[in-house]
Amino acid sequence: MPMRPDLLNPLFAEVTALKGVGAQLAKPLDRLNLRRVVDVAFHLPSGWIDRLPRETLDQADVGRTIAIVLTPRNYRMGGSARAPSRVEAADGQGNVVTLVFFGGNSGWAKKLLPLDEPRWVSGRLDQYGQELQIVHPEVVKPEEAEPTGREAIYPLSEGMTSKRLAGLAAQAVERAPDLAEWIEPGLKAKRGWPDWREALARIHADPADEAARERLAYDEVFANQLALMLVRGAARGKRGRALAGTGRLRDALRLPYTPTGAQARTIGEIAGDMAQDRPMLRLLQGDVGSGKTLVAAMALLIAVEAGAQGALLAPTEILARQHFATLQKLFSGLGIEIAILTGRDKGRVREATLMGLADGSIDVLIGTHAIFQAGVDYRDLGLVVVDEQHRFGVAERMMLQAKARVAPHLLVMTATPIPRTLQLATHGEMDVSRLDEMPPGRQPIETSVISEERVEEVVNGLARHLSAGGQAYWVCPLVEESEKVDLAAAEDRAAALRARFGERIGLVHGRMKGPEKDAVMARFAAGELGVLVATTVIEVGVDVPNATLIVIEGADRFGLAQLHQLRGRVGRGGGRSVCVLLRGGSLSETARARLALMRETNDGFRIAEEDLRLRGAGEMLGTRQSGEQTFRLAPPEKFAELIGAANADARLLVDRDGGLEGERGQAARVALYLFERDAAVGLLRAG
Repeated sequence: MPMRPDLLNPLFAEVTALKGVGAQLAKPLDRLNLRRVVDVAFHLPSGWIDRLPRETLDQADVGRTIAIVLTPRNYRMGGSARAPSRVEAADGQGNVVTLVFFGGNSGWAKKLLPLDEPRWVSGRLDQYGQELQIVHPEVVKPEEAEPTGREAIYPLSEGMTSKRLAGLAAQAVERAPDLAEWIEPGLKAKRGWPDWREALARIHADPADEAARERLAYDEVFANQLALMLVRGAARGKRGRALAGTGRLRDALRLPYTPTGAQARTIGEIAGDMAQDRPMLRLLQGDVGSGKTLVAAMALLIAVEAGAQGALLAPTEILARQHFATLQKLFSGLGIEIAILTGRDKGRVREATLMGLADGSIDVLIGTHAIFQAGVDYRDLGLVVVDEQHRFGVAERMMLQAKARVAPHLLVMTATPIPRTLQLATHGEMDVSRLDEMPPGRQPIETSVISEERVEEVVNGLARHLSAGGQAYWVCPLVEESEKVDLAAAEDRAAALRARFGERIGLVHGRMKGPEKDAVMARFAAGELGVLVATTVIEVGVDVPNATLIVIEGADRFGLAQLHQLRGRVGRGGGRSVCVLLRGGSLSETARARLALMRETNDGFRIAEEDLRLRGAGEMLGTRQSGEQTFRLAPPEKFAELIGAANADARLLVDRDGGLEGERGQAARVALYLFERDAAVGLLRAG
């Protein structure tokens, strides 16, 4: 894999290379994921404070942040450690303001503001009764720089201030080199964008600089688009293998229903791709319950009919084992050897599987990341199917493809519909198929929103549901980004339900070991358990047709896409299914809109578009969908506009300007490394 250009090395040094950053300061920076100089440079201000210079105090400035010279006149210190410290100070005209410090450190307040010695004081001017106040002001000596003008505000963690971060950002910008221009000159001129390094310096100096902010956002989106375009070009240029199935296995398949028109159309598109000698790169989008598994099964059968092997990659062990059970049942009697490989498979079982893959006696392998690790070799891998694609990045998809002698066909699937705006950002290298109709007999899931104050009514309804022979999921609230706290909430709810229903209550969560989790899931699937209490570990991959009720507690804390995925755990049989969304007492406007849409529609594609509107592209491509590269610089509100321009510019570079070999291409190559979009390109070259 090519090395990063040397001129970028100062930016990719450890954050401790910055002056003043030792082990102590590195801790709050680490909590912000700022571990390298480039991370600090790209940690952009989220807002700013304008400190207005004033000579006298004026009630008209209440609510504004001012900077003014004040002289301390009197101390009013609290009588206890927790009581606030107050300093009365006056301006040049004798107008008085009280400076308030919480925390009880009166000695510190006196040292900061000695009596009768003027000081520059800045902060928000407020009024409490008839008294003017400034709480926790910033104080500097008169001979120091006047604390006026615009101050950048940064996203922070405990132990870090915006002022300190601004100083570190200034150092990071100093280490940034001048780089050759990668943007098409006409586009740059039309937009009025500064050079890259100038934009970086300007945005930290003035967070309101829209041209600088937009330029940096564009650069990141452009690098992403160029990387995907190069991945696609390299994959298309690789020697592939035509897999034209005979139809022998597909004709022998005994299906309990006729495929939908959307399924038939998609299977035809995939068969057409696989019959070509260039590798298929196709994204299959299908809403919850639209029948993606059947499409994947047909693609795998085409590969086996043509004498090749197929592999299906799932993000979790639960989902991998469910796919294994489903395909075993579906392929029964066809003479196909199917195997599973996950991280927990050890010893002789694992060895037997590896031997079967290597000698070709295993036709189809289902598994987690373990299926593309070192030591897993295929005799003739012809098709790779990746399920729940948002859990895997481009590089991971390509690693599995590298397991084949010639580039295999690739089908990636998602039950989380991707808004059209984001398809270019996440899967710009792929053709797209959509399953936009449901199999016959699938009924819409009835959704109701109920206040958590009525939880007893919901539990009584659950009792009636169980008495009638039904089963249910109870999903516990997403308390915070902490498995430990989420687990405590799940355990508390399970205990409360056990007190009412006894041992018919099961519990699964992310901290359980695989066999333990599987055992609970198996009991639920067999009907031995009536209620499965769970954290969001059941978001994908759980299929129990008799479970026709799901209660989602704290529903206002979940995103739309996640609520839709969770709701999709029910409605898998032919009967009526119900989703109860338990909400908190106080709802934001966004949460209210989210829950109203869930009640209104079962259409995942509409929900995905609305989710993008409510949350923005940044969050949708952020930590929860951690397989994809996050966008650190692209503001959500500009994303749709930028991605179209960036895609067109990247295409112009590849088609007209000589790709990475021309003058602009050499600059763009540096951009790929700068924005860390080089992994997939390097992987393809290495392959």
